[in-house]
Amino acid sequence: ERGSALPNSPAFLLSLSVFVAAPTGLGMEVTAPATINALNGSSVKLSCTFNSCYKVENKQFSLNWTYQECRNCSEELFLQFRMKIMNKQLDRFGNRVEFTGNPTKNNVSFTLKNVQLEDEGTYNCYVLNPPDRQRGHASISLKVLTKEPPKHDSTVAVIVGASVGGFLAVVILVLMVVKCVRRKKQQRLNTDDQKTEEEGKTDGEGNPDEGTK
Repeated sequence: ERGSALPNSPAFLLSLSVFVAAPTGLGMEVTAPATINALNGSSVKLSCTFNSCYKVENKQFSLNWTYQECRNCSEELFLQFRMKIMNKQLDRFGNRVEFTGNPTKNNVSFTLKNVQLEDEGTYNCYVLNPPDRQRGHASISLKVLTKEPPKHDSTVAVIVGASVGGFLAVVILVLMVVKCVRRKKQQRLNTDDQKTEEEGKTDGEGNPDEGTK
């Protein structure tokens, strides 16, 4: 809630490490924190990364960041990438949005400066990297707080978080490699089937029946 304390302890930071990603099999995976808390008047980085089986080509790659004030509100486009970064200067953000990612490194994050209470809402990250056919999507719920709480010692939480985070990173990497291999194999099979079908049509039309002369 607005006005509640900002937990900045390691335990709290660990709680923010709950990431959401596009389901496996629907194309690329887009990953972002489900919730981020920011102190009113501060700058906050809204992180969004993606995994793709293909190299990023600026001529084909596309990115959209949108903002929703409420769940049923329409999405407002405020930042996109088409060959280069283009800021859509919404009145609510002015010039407070700065792109701090690097698409070639699978990072499409941005920083929101001088956070205001009115900036609360949902931030949607949409990524498309052809030949991937499906656009990836992740959402971040931004909470703007007005007070910063006292610090707490949570060394154990940090250790546990680092261990869990490292394990999850390995699992995600393995799943991504397996998915990429399967996807490329399926694309080859589809291409071979299409060639076989075309050759069959050609034989049927080009070779007359020897029995009818």
